Amino acid sequence: MNANKKILIVDDESINLDFFDVMLTKLGFTVEKANDGKEALDKVKRFLPDLVLLDNIMPNMTGWEVTKIMKNDPKYRDIPIIMFSALDDVKDKIEGFELGVDDYITKPYNFSEVLARIRAVLRNRELYAQIVVRESRLSLAEELSSDIKNNLLNFVKSIDELDAAINSLGQKKEDKEQEKLFEAVSEKSKKVRKHVAELDARIEQTIAEWDKLKKSEIVLSMLENQIRNNLNEG
Repeated sequence: MNANKKILIVDDESINLDFFDVMLTKLGFTVEKANDGKEALDKVKRFLPDLVLLDNIMPNMTGWEVTKIMKNDPKYRDIPIIMFSALDDVKDKIEGFELGVDDYITKPYNFSEVLARIRAVLRNRELYAQIVVRESRLSLAEELSSDIKNNLLNFVKSIDELDAAINSLGQKKEDKEQEKLFEAVSEKSKKVRKHVAELDARIEQTIAEWDKLKKSEIVLSMLENQIRNNLNEG
């Protein structure tokens, strides 16, 4: 999981930056550092991290302010944030989660715990991304099926018009050759109708299966709430 994962560390204390830089780099992460909120926002744009370790109490721009800016920007709102803070008040934690942080760690911290939380947040985001792709594909497949079904209806109307024309010609057949042609065309029309009906039935069955899948599958909003609840409990 660590390979190619990019982490941005934001802290006004250089000792914390250097510590996480060394430890996370050894574990295979690609690390960038920022000393304040303004530099952090600039690094987010250029570095596009997979996760941000963000100190809350910083001069000029707090971690909360950085979080607000990121979460209000569609290009960066999905980047997960783990916030560090010396504040252990429940209200501060709740405010952080309401702003959109993925986890909240109170100082002093244990690196093993921080690493476990980093990996948990990255796993959750990967799962979230997979479900986003799955829902997108399901939605696209549903749209395609709907289009095919509508086209089938139009095709059936065309067959009806063709049959009407064939029947009209059949009433005017003058010799055996015309009669054979009429019967051959009528038989082809019946076969086409049969294939269309079979295809329509398969589409209906597929749509029914997708409906079952959607009812049993975790939707994105439920998943995000579940992730946040798990992290809050942790």
